[in-house]
Amino acid sequence: MLFLRILAFIVGLLAIAMGLLWVGQGTGVVMWPAESFMLADRAWAVRGAILAVVGGIIVWLARRGNGKT
Repeated sequence: MLFLRILAFIVGLLAIAMGLLWVGQGTGVVMWPAESFMLADRAWAVRGAILAVVGGIIVWLARRGNGKT
């Protein structure tokens, strides 16, 4: 069970990082890579925010656990 909690924690962190990148690209703050279709597209900013929130929930659930280690 510990393995699954660690895996969920890592997946959640990656989802947060990817979501924040998408928000940055969608809002035009991060203009990398230059040929990306996601740049300055508000839909990707919304999708990134949703992904970051889902990642945060996964991290929270993974850290919460069941009281055992």
